[in-house]
Amino acid sequence: MLAGIIGGTGQMGRFFAEVFRAAGWDVIVSGRTTPLTGRDIAEMADLVMVSVPIRATVAVIREVAPLLSEEQVFCDLTSLKAGPVGAMLASRAEVIGLHPMFGPGAVSLRGQTIVATPARCRPATLEGLLSIFRDQGAAITLSTPEDHDRMMAVIQGLTHFGTLAKAETIRRIGADVAETLAFTSPVYRIEMGFVGRLLAQDAGLYGDILQMNPAVPEVLAAFEDAVRTLREIVESGDDEGFQAFFAENAGHYASYLHTATEETDDLINHVVNR
Repeated sequence: MLAGIIGGTGQMGRFFAEVFRAAGWDVIVSGRTTPLTGRDIAEMADLVMVSVPIRATVAVIREVAPLLSEEQVFCDLTSLKAGPVGAMLASRAEVIGLHPMFGPGAVSLRGQTIVATPARCRPATLEGLLSIFRDQGAAITLSTPEDHDRMMAVIQGLTHFGTLAKAETIRRIGADVAETLAFTSPVYRIEMGFVGRLLAQDAGLYGDILQMNPAVPEVLAAFEDAVRTLREIVESGDDEGFQAFFAENAGHYASYLHTATEETDDLINHVVNR
């Protein structure tokens, strides 16, 4: 079997090229400087995978979609799914959207999650592809493109927005990062680690995640209301209101509290004892 990765010279493309090679597939790739083009990949490969920046994904899919046949499988690796999957469905190929929930710095698929959004494919085709990932240690979550994007508005959109807002707040008040770390607890160091980790990466990726997912604005509006409510409680000194606010949220998270405490204890101990 031949896997072809459009954008296969990028970090994530190279990662999945190795995944397919480890599964015994032959792999061809295209990139800005390769002899092969995306159109070549579309005409040659049994499985065509698009691994390009979010903002470019739909355009790349539309360029090659007319070249694919019913015997091929069409995939993408984008953080958004509704737009790319819809564009892939314009082809004649079997269509399976994929979203790896990790960055290209991952050592392997072991312990990682991949969200799959099968849109038009035979069960055997889907199982054949997903078994490659499972056999290398990945966990698979099945979803629809629309549900995926709504969930990513929370998991990615809200998380990244909150991290960037925290970074901007610290910058605005003039707090020196190194000085804050001298006063820090392990939890604060972990929180600051997430800020630093995000800011060390590509702004374009996070901009696209926040700006191109149509489900993000509704989540951010709820976040804004939540911040306003909590600020009013804090500034008014309303202890009863704070207790009610805290209890309502603790109740919502009740089934996760024990696991969260255990997992973060392990993380804190790792930071303290490294």
